[in-house]
Amino acid sequence: MKIEEFISGHFEKGYNYKYFVPEKINHDWTWDDPSLSVLLEKASMKLGELNSMARMVPDIDMFIQMHVTNEAVISSKIEGTKTNIEEALLPEEEVDPEKRDDRQEVRNYTKALNDSIKIMEKLPLSTPLIKEAHKILMENVRGKTKLPGEFRSSQNWIGGASLADAVFIPPSHEFVGELMGDLENFIHNNHLQVPELIRIALAHYQFETIHPFLDGNGRIGRLMITLFLVEKKILDKPLLYLSYFFEKNRNLYYDNLSNVRTKNDLLRWIKYFLVGIEEVSGKSIDTLKKITVLKEGMEAEIRAWKRRNDAPYLLMEYLFQTPFVTIADVQKITGLSKKSAGDLVKLFEEKKFIFNITKSKRYVMYIFKPYLDLFKDE
Repeated sequence: MKIEEFISGHFEKGYNYKYFVPEKINHDWTWDDPSLSVLLEKASMKLGELNSMARMVPDIDMFIQMHVTNEAVISSKIEGTKTNIEEALLPEEEVDPEKRDDRQEVRNYTKALNDSIKIMEKLPLSTPLIKEAHKILMENVRGKTKLPGEFRSSQNWIGGASLADAVFIPPSHEFVGELMGDLENFIHNNHLQVPELIRIALAHYQFETIHPFLDGNGRIGRLMITLFLVEKKILDKPLLYLSYFFEKNRNLYYDNLSNVRTKNDLLRWIKYFLVGIEEVSGKSIDTLKKITVLKEGMEAEIRAWKRRNDAPYLLMEYLFQTPFVTIADVQKITGLSKKSAGDLVKLFEEKKFIFNITKSKRYVMYIFKPYLDLFKDE
C-alpha cells in the first residue's frame, strides 16, 4: 500500500448519524515522496542520539520519574485537566482540595505508564496490556463509570454535545474488536518491511480513529507511543513523550488526524509525527544535559563546604528523586539530629537549591525548584 494512495475508510449509517469505519492497516507500506525519507532519517538519528546520551548519564533512572510525571501533566492537560508538575508530585494534603481530582488523574497516568513498562517484561504491547493501562487510568477519577479496562459497548463521539453535532463519530462498537485485532497484528507483524517510526505513526492514528474506549482514548493513545518505542528497543528507557509536541499546537494535532479521515492525507500526518519525534528528542537531550550540569554544579558546591560527612550528598541525591523535602525527611535520609538536619536545610536554602513552599501547619516543606524548572518547557 502506498501512503500517497491510501483510502482511509468509509462512512456507514447509524441511527440519525453516520460513523466512520477506518481501513485496516496490517500490510506493507511504501511511499514515493523523498521528503518523507529525509524526515524519517532525521527522526531516527535524533532518537538514537537521545538513547546514547541516556546510556552515558549516571543514575538515569532518577530522571525517569520527572519525565514520566511531566508527560502525565501535559497529556492530561490536552484532555482538560488543570494541574502542574508541582501539584502532581506533592503529597495530597499539600494540594488545594479543588485540584485534587485533577492531581489524581495525573497520578493515574503516571502509574499506568510505569506499570505498563513492568508488565511488558512478560507481556507484549497488546490488547490485555492496553486494557490494564486503561483500568489504572480511570480508577477513582472522571470516567470511572465508563467501563474501565474494557472496550466500549456503545457509540461514542468526539467534539460536540451529542451525536447530532459531533465533530467525529468513530466506528460502531461492533467493529472495535476486529479493528483492534488488526492494529495489534500490525504492531507485531515481523513479516512487514515497515520502519518502526512509520509503524507507530500509523498505529497512533488508527487507535485514535477506532477510539475503542468510552473515555481516556487520547491518553492511552499517547502512552502507546512510548511503550512501543521501549518494546521495540528503539529506546532503552521511557524518555520520549510526544504530548508536549501535540499540546504545543493542539489544533494542528487534531487537524492532521482529521485530514487523514476526510482527505485521505496520511502523508501529512506521518510527516507531522516524524517532525514531532525529532523535535521532542532534541528537547529531551537538552534537558538531560541541563540536569547533568545542575548536578555537577551542586556537587562542586558541596565539595567546597568541606563537610566531614555525606549528609549533603545524600540530601542532594534524594532531591533528584523526590524534589520535595521536609526536615523530618532530611533526618531520615541522613541520620542527622533535628537541629543538624535543620541547619543543612537552611544551608541548601541559602544556596537557592531549595525554596520554602509551606502550606501545612504541621510541617515546613521545601521544593527543589532549580530541578523542576528544567521540565517546565518540555
